[in-house]
Amino acid sequence: MGTVLFSTWQDELVDNRGKGEKDLKDPGTIKLPDEFMKGERIKAFMGWDGIVLRDADVDIVGMCAEYAAAVQKESCGKCFPCRIGTRVVRDLLRKIADGQGRPEHPAKIRELSLNIREGSKCSIGQTGLTPILHALEHFSDAFSRAIADGRKAAAGKYRAAVTAPCMSVCPSSLNIPRYIEDISEGKYGASLAAIRCDTCLPGTLGRVCVRPCESNCRRANIDEAIAIKYLKRFVADYEIEKRKPHHTDRKAPTNKKVAVIGAGPAGLSCAYYLGLKGYGVTIFERLPEPGGMAAVGIPDYRLPRDILQREADIVKEAGVEIRYNVTVGKEVTLTELQSGYDAIFIGVGAQGSSPMGVEGEDEGYRGFIPGVKYLLDINMGKDPYPEGKKVVVVGGGNVAIDCVRSSFRIGKSDVNLVYRRTKKEMPADPVEIKDAEEENVNFHYLCNPKRIIATAGTVTGVECIRMELGEPDESGRRRPVPVQGSEFVIETDILIPAIGQMIDLSFLEEKTGVEITKKNTIFIDPNTFETSRKGIFSAGDCVTGPDVLVRAGGNGRRAADKIDSYLQGMDPEPSLEERFNSLFAAIKVYNKNEKLGIPGGRHTIHLRMLPPDLRKLTFAEVEEGFKTNEALREAARCLRCYRIGMIATA
Repeated sequence: MGTVLFSTWQDELVDNRGKGEKDLKDPGTIKLPDEFMKGERIKAFMGWDGIVLRDADVDIVGMCAEYAAAVQKESCGKCFPCRIGTRVVRDLLRKIADGQGRPEHPAKIRELSLNIREGSKCSIGQTGLTPILHALEHFSDAFSRAIADGRKAAAGKYRAAVTAPCMSVCPSSLNIPRYIEDISEGKYGASLAAIRCDTCLPGTLGRVCVRPCESNCRRANIDEAIAIKYLKRFVADYEIEKRKPHHTDRKAPTNKKVAVIGAGPAGLSCAYYLGLKGYGVTIFERLPEPGGMAAVGIPDYRLPRDILQREADIVKEAGVEIRYNVTVGKEVTLTELQSGYDAIFIGVGAQGSSPMGVEGEDEGYRGFIPGVKYLLDINMGKDPYPEGKKVVVVGGGNVAIDCVRSSFRIGKSDVNLVYRRTKKEMPADPVEIKDAEEENVNFHYLCNPKRIIATAGTVTGVECIRMELGEPDESGRRRPVPVQGSEFVIETDILIPAIGQMIDLSFLEEKTGVEITKKNTIFIDPNTFETSRKGIFSAGDCVTGPDVLVRAGGNGRRAADKIDSYLQGMDPEPSLEERFNSLFAAIKVYNKNEKLGIPGGRHTIHLRMLPPDLRKLTFAEVEEGFKTNEALREAARCLRCYRIGMIATA
């Protein structure tokens, strides 16, 4: 990171002006990247928590004028202080920057900025003018000289963008404050339209998203985070329940065709946004239904298939054709697709199971069933092993939790989960862990399978060993270490490894030139989603390895934009939005230690669930969505935490 000349971020004052190299101090509250894009150096940053200045040649007066214009542009106009006040501040700063300032203007700007901060209902007004107040305080001489000399501010290159703590960590970059505000005003159609700008899977994500947004919700600094996921589900369900017609705004068809391999979240998303742009898109899916691992890897009690089917139907309304029961590499080859389509997108999921590396797992024992296959069979309507009644699942992720919870629902009476670390280290969604506990899954923490016990080729048990946590490994979690002599046996007739998933890329012919990484994933340019073969793009689990659904969908949408550029004869490159997303991720928009000074006590409204003894017996959806009055109350808790950031670049 480059040397910071001056910073006031989060009330930490760092002033290196006039200091020697040995006396320089780095701010501890912000890490500002050196470049915005290759060759474009960041000279200064202004935002919700202050100023960061690297270069002395940045004209602070001119930058403040540009920043005030960005704030005023984003003011929604729903509260008087922000609507009118930011316009006056902008105009006064513009006058100073144009050499027409008057001595009383700085004091007037400060007074207005404080009034706007105190009188505004949302963060645009509450935080938007913070860096201007800091500039007036610490660079007062620059304003005084500009006014006294009638000097115009030096020209600068500025870029501004809007974010929010929740938005900044959403892998699909949803405009969360906007769609929640629409709900609070009863504009359910507008809310859903805002969501569909960034994802075509609102009903799916409204049920199974791992909600990183909620972990970055400023409302949690007061009482509890907003139920962002459930509000998304509410508007998606509202459209269905009220039989509201979905209108697809598609551009005029082009003569360009795109093949999409896989109808999972990445493939559906890429196809949808390409379809809206007018391209002829065909999805090739090996399963008889849409959704990929979302359909066959997530049980119906969490994600009903009719929700996925409806969202796939909306993708088809965008002009997309879906061909089911077509396996690329068998019914059609990648080479054939290359000759028949102008671009290809690969979005296959991780549909294989990783080996455990324990004695006996390669013997073909009856009752030894990989987790992904176990869930696939169940989701296709059959019991994978009807004779078995005792189940042991090995793993700590969502697939493992889905396996144990589904086991009760197909009549298994004794269900166990073995995990080599503690509950604290489990990567599964804490909500899913809690639900499994309520359904009386037996959790065996700090133990690991060592040997499969079988009689006459059939699983009868698994020998495990106790573990203890040692030093952290590359994941940051403490490494589990076996406790010698602590072996014990769990009797079972079904053993399910669910420790990881694998990707089958056997359909990639060598002559297509698509490069594979050492981790057996598709190599892409992370900025363009293009593979080593021009015209072939990829995103989803086949690129990242097994990952969350919301990231696969978000990257599928971004890949669609890159394919659009490619088909128009332009070089694909990251959008301005993507570059700002990277910048904001580095800066970190959410401050969990922030004191908001707002009274709390308005807690999250949670969804009603079937009692554990009933829900563990059914594959029907176990959570009931928000009622309208509940959605309105929950949405009203949102603080509309928009943040405006601006950079000066060289």
